[in-house]
Amino acid sequence: MIGVFDSGLGGLSVLAAIAHELPRADLVYLADAAHVPYGDKPDGFITGRVLAIGEYLAGRGCELIVVACNTATTTAIQALRAHLPQVPIVGVEPGVKPAAHGSLSRKIAVLATEATAKSRRLAELIEAHARGVEVRIVPCPGWATHVETLAPDTAAFRAEVAAKILPLLAAGIDRLVLGCTHYAFLLPLIEPLIEGRAQAIDVAAAVARQVLRLKSDAQGTGRLDLLATARPERLAAALPALGLQRLAARVSSVEQADV
Repeated sequence: MIGVFDSGLGGLSVLAAIAHELPRADLVYLADAAHVPYGDKPDGFITGRVLAIGEYLAGRGCELIVVACNTATTTAIQALRAHLPQVPIVGVEPGVKPAAHGSLSRKIAVLATEATAKSRRLAELIEAHARGVEVRIVPCPGWATHVETLAPDTAAFRAEVAAKILPLLAAGIDRLVLGCTHYAFLLPLIEPLIEGRAQAIDVAAAVARQVLRLKSDAQGTGRLDLLATARPERLAAALPALGLQRLAARVSSVEQADV
């Protein structure tokens, strides 16, 4: 069994990619909906939630755990690996490396939560993979929350997205890193703005390939158990609302997670 978790709905983009790569694997998805979003929380709080959820999923029999949240990964994945040394842990980090290596203009931007934007890990990724590349880090407070509402395409929000992205294009960036898994669900708003001028970089498929490498033998019935620390029924309803009908067809149970 493979466990995947996020603060809310964002990690469903990663879950969908994993389900595509491993159609027979049994999957568990946990949304920490009682504490969404993580992006504006202190590091200590995020680490506490990550450790508690990781232990909870391991206790349910998960043989591999995916931290499907950029903020949780950059803040606490090393602590989780130390806490659960017997369980392989896969994280989600902003795609700075593919963006920097693919950029022709040598200018890229990272859209991120407030926590990820100021994280040491993001700075390390830039130092390791983007030397000689101009990197603009753009905090996007409230964007994850907009996705959680399941109606992020209001006129006011479209204007907010444009106000963040158009100046980046004017400055010459040609790669736009989605530094939060929630932002994958904003691509219908982002792609029309950047079409022909920049490429969006989402790492969900790369994360799924890493899971496949580690658990290529994962076999089961293809079931999906949905867990949430608050309003689990809303998590189930979000799948078709986000265009994830194939995941919805795999759901076997929807439960409250007391963690």
